[in-house]
Amino acid sequence: MGPSRGHLKTVFPVRDPQSEDIPPIPQSSPNVGVAARIETARTESLPKMKPTVLLITTTRWFSTARLAMALAKAGYSVEALCSSSHPLTKTSAVRRTYAYSGVMPLMSLANAISASRPQLILPGDDLATQHLHDLYDRKRLEGHEGQSVCILIERSLGTPAGFPIVRARASLIETAMQEGLRVPETEVIPNENDLSGWLARSGFPTVLKANGTTGGVGVRIATTVEEAKHAYRQLQSPPLLTRAIKRALMDSDRTLLWPSLLRRQNVVNGQMYVAGHEATSMVACWEGEVLASLQFEVLKKRAPSAPATVVRLIENAEMTYAAKRMATRLKLSGLHGFDFMLETSTQKAYLIEINPRATQVGHLTLGPDRDLPAALYAAVSGEPVRPAPKLTEHDTITLFPHEWITDPTSSYLTSSYHDVPWEEPELVRACIRSSLKKGLGQLQCKWFNMPSKARTSRPEFLRPPL
Repeated sequence: MGPSRGHLKTVFPVRDPQSEDIPPIPQSSPNVGVAARIETARTESLPKMKPTVLLITTTRWFSTARLAMALAKAGYSVEALCSSSHPLTKTSAVRRTYAYSGVMPLMSLANAISASRPQLILPGDDLATQHLHDLYDRKRLEGHEGQSVCILIERSLGTPAGFPIVRARASLIETAMQEGLRVPETEVIPNENDLSGWLARSGFPTVLKANGTTGGVGVRIATTVEEAKHAYRQLQSPPLLTRAIKRALMDSDRTLLWPSLLRRQNVVNGQMYVAGHEATSMVACWEGEVLASLQFEVLKKRAPSAPATVVRLIENAEMTYAAKRMATRLKLSGLHGFDFMLETSTQKAYLIEINPRATQVGHLTLGPDRDLPAALYAAVSGEPVRPAPKLTEHDTITLFPHEWITDPTSSYLTSSYHDVPWEEPELVRACIRSSLKKGLGQLQCKWFNMPSKARTSRPEFLRPPL
């Protein structure tokens, strides 16, 4: 499947070794040192090609476009496999896009890899990670012909022995326990009879989570037996065919068609509730080593099981230790997120799950050891780490567009660093248009037009023409 948009590939001129400014290297020259210096000079005179990173995403999350911008600034040539209406298509950071097919996802992924020839692949959501795991299994059966793709996926995600673990919530928690990490009790609940036993042991509130879900969609917190049973049925059931068809026709989103048609039930897990507040850590890894990390305390969310809208930068030794232990154990590479609960009474950090892909904070460049794209670029290119300038000195960061959509009168929009990508006005416009379609645009547009001393006094609040 060919590219759907983007610029033409750049062709870099290759200098002729017989050119006038670089003399030819004699084949029988006894002076190896001179020949080596001439070859070095010839090589260094060639324009250096940027390593290519392929972003793959099955959702239309705005955060993936933000990650593409940060990767481009770090030095990558960025290409993407996504839907035609994805925010990635609205940013100049993406050099070329390829059409994602929800009906034939592995074929579209394989075609994108063949066309882009990337040095690294980064998934933007859990289904994208699942596609990479499935493609790895398929290519491994092809033997030598599929070897190059298998090597690329291992290079991008880590050892395949860890693939089943990061996909299964209970297996992940069991692995973390083996590493001596603090985790809440978690177990698979095969049926409703087992649910009753789980509720008797866990008490209320209790947490139910479905494998293979993303963005908080497969998480429920139940406070009664009735709520738990209703949530269990919802999480276990495959999507309704009517819903899948509606999304395919109305939103051109076909990712639910196969799960709906195959009628496979989801694996549901029970997890002990930890009274506290959420925190998250995202790390850049290479062959099991953590290269850079970001840690945030969640200050505000759209809903109890929804992504954060406001976060505060922190440093937590337990979270750092847990991320390093898991990265080493699973030999992780690429970008990975770890979610924690900070217990109210003790502030102890409980690891509750892993996101085996980039999360919504991955694009934030906050100085040395806190610039994930720069750290990953250095690992791929072999060059020294060159972190980008810090985005802000504020510890509190409001994530655009989530807080703006949820509460356009929120005080966080002016009291913290509001992470709006003003340098990509078409991306901002696309976000506003999306809100207008959902009937949310009136209040949000008022926010953009309100006179504000904060916005005129700080560069991050400068308002572009919309």
